[in-house]
Order: sequence, then C-alpha cells, then structure tokens
Amino acid sequence: MSNELVEIRDLGRHDGRDVRLQGWLYGKRSGGKVAFLQVRDGTGLCQCVVECSAADAFAVAGALPQESSLAVEGRVRRDERAPGGCELLVSGLRVIHAAAEFPITRKAHGIDFLMQHRHLWLRSRRPAAILRVRHTLIRACRDFLDRRGFTLIDTPILVAGAGEDAQSLFPVDYFGDKAFLAQTGQLYLESACFALGKVYCFGPTFRAEKSKTRRHLTEFWMLEPEIAFAELDDVMALAEDLICHLVETALAAHADDLALLGRDPEALRRVRRPFHRLTYTQAVDLLRSAETRQWLEAEMERDRARLQALADELAGVENQAAGTKKEAAAERLKTRAAELREDIRDLQSDLANRPEHIRLAQSFEWGKDLGGSDETIISRRHDRPVFVTEYPREAKAFYMKRSAADPRVVRNMDLLAPDGYGEIIGGSQREDDLERLLAALKEKRLDPAAYEWYLDLRRYGSVPHGGFGLGIERALAWVCGLKHVREAIPFPRTLGRLYP
Repeated sequence: MSNELVEIRDLGRHDGRDVRLQGWLYGKRSGGKVAFLQVRDGTGLCQCVVECSAADAFAVAGALPQESSLAVEGRVRRDERAPGGCELLVSGLRVIHAAAEFPITRKAHGIDFLMQHRHLWLRSRRPAAILRVRHTLIRACRDFLDRRGFTLIDTPILVAGAGEDAQSLFPVDYFGDKAFLAQTGQLYLESACFALGKVYCFGPTFRAEKSKTRRHLTEFWMLEPEIAFAELDDVMALAEDLICHLVETALAAHADDLALLGRDPEALRRVRRPFHRLTYTQAVDLLRSAETRQWLEAEMERDRARLQALADELAGVENQAAGTKKEAAAERLKTRAAELREDIRDLQSDLANRPEHIRLAQSFEWGKDLGGSDETIISRRHDRPVFVTEYPREAKAFYMKRSAADPRVVRNMDLLAPDGYGEIIGGSQREDDLERLLAALKEKRLDPAAYEWYLDLRRYGSVPHGGFGLGIERALAWVCGLKHVREAIPFPRTLGRLYP
C-alpha cells in the first residue's frame, strides 16, 4: 500500500483522490455483491464500500470480525448520506490484526456489563463523543485562565490533613506515618497566590464518600483557581465568565457530538449572563414555599404522563420487533426497547423518590447543608445557572470567611447547573484574619498544629483572597446531558467499582 495516509476527519479535503486509512472495523453489512465496512480511526467514522470486483478485498471483508484493525486503500467520494459526508471506494484491504469475538455487540447491554468492559466500551460512539467534549472543556478551562494571567501550580496529592471534612479522607501509609489522598489543592493554592497573585491547579481529587448517587465519584478531576486581593463578588464573576466560555466553546466545537448524545442545544444557549442569585436563606424559603410544592406536584403529573407514553412506545416497539424478519431491523428495535426500559426504570425510581424529596424540601431546617434533592429542586426552578450564597458557617469548611453583616453565615457560593444537575462549582472568600481562622479550627475540632504552615499565610502579609473548585465531571455531565457522572470520566471510581 503506497497511497497517502489520511485521517477520516480530513477525507473531505481529498474528494476524488486515492488515499489510505488505518483503523478498526466498527461494523459491517452486506448488500449481495457489495460489502459496506464502517471503519473508525479515532477521528471519525467512514463507510468503506467493497465491491465484488475487488475480489481479494471482498473476500477478506466478508470474514472480518468486529474491531479488527486494518488498512484500507481507495478513492474518496462525497456522499452526504455517509457518516462525515464522504465514503471510500475500496481498491485494497490489509488486515493488521483479526480480532477475537468482540463482547460488545449491537444488541443492548446493561450498564454493569458496559462498565465491566469500560476499556472496550470507550470504542463506541457515545463514550468517544463524551471524551471529545471532555478534552475540549479541559482545554477551554486552561486557555481561559491562561489568557487572564493565571499561573498553573501543581499541588500535592499526598497530604497530611483534611482540606474539607475528615470523614471523607482516604488514608495512605506513608513510610509508617499516616497520610491522605488530597480532597482539594486549595490550601496549597492559597500559599501560591500570595506569591503569584492569580493561580490555579488542575488534577485528581479524592473523597471517600459512601454515596451511590448519580453525581458522586470517589476520584474526580477539579479545576481550582485562587485569586489574591479578591472578595466573593470577584470570585463569582470569574466563575460566571468561565461557565459561559465553556458552554460557548462546547456549542461551537461539538454540535455533532452533542446531537449524537441527544443534548438539546437550546438549553445550553440559554446559559448567559447574569446568572440567577439567591442567598441560602432565600433558597430555604423557596424550598419551603407553597408555590414550589405546587410546581413539584404538577411536574410529577407531567412525568406520570411521560411514563405512560414511554410504556406505550415500548409496547409498540416490542410488537414491531416480534413481527420483523430482517435481522438488522430487529436488532435496532431491540436496542430501542432496551433504551425505553432503562428510561422507564429511571423515571419510575425518580417518581418513587419524589414525594420524599418534596417532604424534605417543605420541612427543610435553616442551618443544614443543601442536599442533592434540594439542589435538584432549586436548579429545576431556574432556566440557567444559579448562585446560592452565604451558607450557615456550621455547614461549611473552616477556611470560609465569616460575613461581617451576619456572623451566622460565611462568604461562600455554590453554583447550581440548571435541568436538575445541581452543584458544579463551590467556592468562597477565604478567612484572612488569623484569630478568626484559629477560632474556626477550634469550632470544627481540628488541630491547629497540623495547619501551622497555613496559618503562616495570615501572619505574613494577609490579604482578602478567594477561589473556587469546578468539578470537571459534573460540568461535563451537565453540558452533555448525561444521566450519570460515571460516563463523564474514562475509568470511573465509584463505591464498589475499582475495575477496570
């Protein structure tokens, strides 16, 4: 094979020319004297047409197992019906490796099976699209902060104490001493921002939370900017600008991927400045209000009607599948039926939990932290992101600055994504007064000796400062419209899952 090697995403620039592709067999079908191979190379998907006149290639194509690696030569031809708008008329085909029987087929598989085979499932179109968007969001985060003069700081993963709460620490033996996996890089960033002004870190963080909700991972990636000479409003302005930038970038760069994922672009286009703003007290009033109860009950009625519509569609699809004799059509219908069953299970579970969520909201006590169901309700009541500010200090971390106007609360914010996705950013103005920080450590029953280096920042040139943490997986799940955050990371670590 001697033709020019090209990537599938670039085929449109080679119309009418002979080229060579390298990739994997994603799928195939036969039309008698013609075989159609779907080949992927990581940049796109190409339909390769093998006619029986190309006798050697035609014979090889007929016996080639799914996910075999191969090199294909042929002439590029524009065809708007083909994936990517081009197809390849094959003149030569070489098998690099004939795969064993691939465990992930066109038939529907349960989520446990797919997660157990995550290393292979990544080759499918849906997870590949999610990972492409993830890459873009991470790059956009870095570009955004770099252009604003922030310096990247790599903070420790092995730490001596809690950055958040001691109950969610992962302990590690450190040459006979006890260490922990970092919950955040924030405390170290505060040191760096006193040196460089505006800094950020990006890396893995760890929380030993025994939670099985759709928003929780035990290992996740977080972007954390920190700014010297900044107060809460400055931190919120930065967060608002960042989120708008991420959404605009995703819409511009990934229209096809978002469409494949079924994400409504109009919901993302509504993300614009200014974001909604509520104090914690206003959020509590919203949860308790009669208007919210009526809205939630009306929403339940709409979802019950939607559940019935899904059940009716499922019955129709199952009848069609039972009556069709074409294997490909039957498989498509079975796949759709499996998707509908999953949607029905999810909606049934959601509806079963909804009365309890309404009860918790209506009886919410001032002073508690907002729970996942509370955040869901608040974010569903808004059409774009909403800041919730000034939480009770008992519910938040020791380092958050106490409000001068109301000593019961701290100068913090959580940013909730709309559509029920909840918190994607948490941040605050940091306590810059040494005596108040010592008092906060005492309130939280934390040993000041473990934080002497951190206290030094308040002894030597303390200034107002603040920052936030953006959970990449939660933000990605919202942008892509994913049901569960486990799809937003290549190899999720959750309660009970450490493989592969």
